[in-house]
Amino acid sequence: MSNAWQSRAWVEVDLDAVRENFLTVRRAVGPGPGIIAMVKADAYGVGAERVVRALEPLGPWGYGVATAAEGAALRRAGVQRPILVVSPLSREAMRTAAEAGLIISISSLDMLDEWAALARRRGEPLEFHAEVDTGMGRAGFDWREAAEWGEALRSRSGDVVRWTGVYTHFQGADAADRAATALQWERFSDALVQLPVSREDLMVHAANSAAALRWPEYAADAVRPGIFLYGGHPAPALGPEELPAPRPVVAVRARLVLVRNVPPGSTVGYGATHVARGWERWGTLAIGYGDGLPRSLGNRGSALVRGRRVAILGRVSMDMTVVDLTAVPEAQVGDVATLIGRDGDEEIALDEVAAQAGTIGYEILTGLTARLPRVETTNGD
Repeated sequence: MSNAWQSRAWVEVDLDAVRENFLTVRRAVGPGPGIIAMVKADAYGVGAERVVRALEPLGPWGYGVATAAEGAALRRAGVQRPILVVSPLSREAMRTAAEAGLIISISSLDMLDEWAALARRRGEPLEFHAEVDTGMGRAGFDWREAAEWGEALRSRSGDVVRWTGVYTHFQGADAADRAATALQWERFSDALVQLPVSREDLMVHAANSAAALRWPEYAADAVRPGIFLYGGHPAPALGPEELPAPRPVVAVRARLVLVRNVPPGSTVGYGATHVARGWERWGTLAIGYGDGLPRSLGNRGSALVRGRRVAILGRVSMDMTVVDLTAVPEAQVGDVATLIGRDGDEEIALDEVAAQAGTIGYEILTGLTARLPRVETTNGD
């Protein structure tokens, strides 16, 4: 048994599920489009290097990151495929990207000039993709001015810097109504027509997890799945007839470190927000918001102990959380509780936890801290 399994709390990562979710995307978009697996934020907290190792045999086009440091770390880990940085970079970060041979996203002519200067100093060509703002508003060139900035990019490109891709980002592909995404696709298409370069010379991509699975006609040359790979539903409000559910990837477990019976009137947690109405059996779990368990789950969330659902009592502390074991009298110190994942016939889904915490699955996954060891599993074992 590994040391991680003996920890106070840990995260289990089912790599078979990651691979199956990747293949679900492949089946949805067909054999033509490339798949840019998004591994930013340490693969949404799952672990970028292990995810890359799992996906390499499946032939992704490359990987997407948010920072130059993330891309450089993948290069040091031996990744040879293209790595695309999908956020604007500072001058210092561009130097890191150039050294690592990353493809950066350009949202301004000043950024391109700096990228070209780095390429000249290195004596090697560097690649970039142009981001088009069609409604997200965070970054990118205005779609309405594509003829102007397109010509400026073309005139600055050549042997030193190579313009190899163009993309946009959908802001509402998880919504029930397709209208917002269709409008962005129309704007993006209008921008592509205005560009003074051949469509065949650029990799065109737009679709995130939700768009790739719902509307493969938007797949273009590549898609960029993220949350779906890691077991999060990209549009939780939609039913299975509209969007396939991913296989769960992550389970969060913690051990019971204290079990005791308490009399009526006993209180638990900061602010004493839970008061025992009668004799109750409480269990203390060695996990808290310092590990990424949302504080907002206090008196709202639940855990699984010996295959049965038990309520979280009182406020979640930084390092400990108390659950109600009154209905599980056989529970003992050392038992494993499941905060996310399956135990027997019961399951607490990632998106259920996110809804209880008033957030989204992305934030739950990326919020799981480094204090929780990651344990790789297969077939959920």
